[in-house]
Amino acid sequence: MKKTGLFLLFFAGYSASLHSQPEHPDFVYIHEIIPDVQYDIRYFTTDNFMGKRIDGYNNPVALLTGEAATALKKVQAELNNQGLELKVFDAYRPQKAVNHFIRWARVPEDTLTKRKYYPDVDKKDLFERGYIAEKSGHTRGSTLDLTIINLATGQELDMGSPWDFFGEISHQGTDLITEKQTSNRNLLLEVMKKHGFRPYANEWWHYTLENEPYPDTYFDFDIQ
Repeated sequence: MKKTGLFLLFFAGYSASLHSQPEHPDFVYIHEIIPDVQYDIRYFTTDNFMGKRIDGYNNPVALLTGEAATALKKVQAELNNQGLELKVFDAYRPQKAVNHFIRWARVPEDTLTKRKYYPDVDKKDLFERGYIAEKSGHTRGSTLDLTIINLATGQELDMGSPWDFFGEISHQGTDLITEKQTSNRNLLLEVMKKHGFRPYANEWWHYTLENEPYPDTYFDFDIQ
């Protein structure tokens, strides 16, 4: 049975009815603009590269600037016509969450999740190789991490590597994946670019609105 976006909003006992308005008037909850969007907000859980809930993630939902959410709605509509839809892993990210990443990266002995998330990368090299940054585009509110799922089965398309896997296999244009996996990535790439998003070379799942409204502002309000 297909899981709906509403079903996923009740994850861990939280529901959309508990949400207040976003703290910034130009931000919106993605599910309020795209009601059938799927969420898998793993920074709210322990299933992420740090192995713990991330600071500032107080609810398993996602926010974007209104401009980015409106553009994303067009992506969803086009994919729906092909029997597909979007799953969002992360969108707006408070600066306090980025600071949490930085503190974790400075503890070299904490490698609890290395096997799953960065088996071939030294933890000390995560900043240098662009997998973690002291300033993240996510914090400006118009960047998100996402994939495509099949409407009929609810399964993610095979992209060749999981979300947030730190390694060359996650890079755009890698030759380490199959022809079908490349085709799936290109489908996401083409539809996102068509509707105004630019990709990030190191992560097939990461896109930023080209004309983002806050290109120089890094926000720090919590995700409620």
